[in-house]
Amino acid sequence: MKPAARKLLEDTPRIVERRSFFKTLGLGAAGAMALTGDAAADAASSFVQSNVKRSSEPSALKITDLRVAVISGAPMTVPIIKIDTNQGITGYGEVRDGATENYALMLKSRILGENPCNVDKIFRKIKQFGGPARQAGGVCGIEMACMDLAGKAWGVPCWQMLGGKFRDRVRLYADTTETPDPKEQAARLKARMDRGITYLKQDFGIDLLRDKPGMLSMPAGVPPPWGGSRVQHPFTGVEITDKGIEFLSDWVGTIRSVIGMEVPLSSDHYGHFGVNSGIKLARAMEKWNLAWMEDILPWQYGHLLKQIRESTTIPVLTGEDIYLKEDFIKLIDMEAVDMIHPDLASSGGLIETKKIGDYAMEHGVAMAMHFAGSPISYMANVHTAAATENFVALEHHSLDVPWWETLVTTTGGQPLFDKGFAPVPDSPGLGVEIHPEAIKAHLREGAGYFDPTPQWDKPQGNDRPWS
Repeated sequence: MKPAARKLLEDTPRIVERRSFFKTLGLGAAGAMALTGDAAADAASSFVQSNVKRSSEPSALKITDLRVAVISGAPMTVPIIKIDTNQGITGYGEVRDGATENYALMLKSRILGENPCNVDKIFRKIKQFGGPARQAGGVCGIEMACMDLAGKAWGVPCWQMLGGKFRDRVRLYADTTETPDPKEQAARLKARMDRGITYLKQDFGIDLLRDKPGMLSMPAGVPPPWGGSRVQHPFTGVEITDKGIEFLSDWVGTIRSVIGMEVPLSSDHYGHFGVNSGIKLARAMEKWNLAWMEDILPWQYGHLLKQIRESTTIPVLTGEDIYLKEDFIKLIDMEAVDMIHPDLASSGGLIETKKIGDYAMEHGVAMAMHFAGSPISYMANVHTAAATENFVALEHHSLDVPWWETLVTTTGGQPLFDKGFAPVPDSPGLGVEIHPEAIKAHLREGAGYFDPTPQWDKPQGNDRPWS
């Protein structure tokens, strides 16, 4: 008898109880006695192989279904994507907050039958259906789910598939809701620091000036230049007066007097005004040493952002609405930004965002990451941040939502949040599984829980983008 066969035969009674072994082979005691030598070894080998759980054969993995469940509650409404396979492995992704689940469902027919481990192949097939901001949600959510599946199939965390990690924990920055009272705003930011947050962000802008005479000049009858204004900044005719600039500077100064000058303080949501007011506001913030000023103007106007950047020492940052690396490359090449700020759920997913970060790294540009969603997209960001050298900080938008962390369980046992940082997991895929009851408790009104979607199984046209 061959040594390997003898070893398998010898080990078989230790693997399973001898009686159940022969019972499984369908043999009684007499039949069992008749098995000797190679025949016995072959029987043992067949038994062991038949009892091996073949739940992960990556080369044979196929996508069989895509379903969604939409969770709702401050600060986000988020469609969760669930992709099933022929081997019983499930992967999860997420459409960016505020987008419709149809952005993902329309792509179901394009990915059925594909091997999710071929993440880049699938991404290149469907990326034509994405666009800036929320329009990219379906493409990015599917890429997330495929990365989760590939990691689970191969038994490695997503950061390993991105080339390895630069850090074991990811620094978080906390957005903080705005209040007109600067002392109250400072108290809210100080509370963030008390929870271990070492990088802060707040909104402040011309909405603080709306009822104050002499602080804004604007044409009569135009839509309000704050909130959900549909008029882009260069076309509103709104400018901030010197009096308004002084008020906003004092407002931020009051906050700095409480939180100190040492902690990085970034900012966002200033309102819709022209490039010259952007320059004046940025210059006024220099003495308060802001970590960055975000989206002072729409990202599409890179030449105007460059004007602001060249006029101030405050870092200029943009990127949460940019889809794919090409437009990031344009902004970096024209030296319009000090930092980039992709949202992984709209920039293209994990691999594309890693490429964006690497290009920025090569050009001396740092990368922060925008995020407002569920723990699924959060973990996709954590893996990408861990694998990107020039990463600075990842946004956490749900520190004040008590049920947010209950939506998932971590497969490696690590917490989602630990004293201002996110621990980087070593478990396969994204490192989390959904918590069904928690998801069901926070479904959007009228939404089902991963209901069947057969109406999206068949393609509706020819998608080939060339002739």
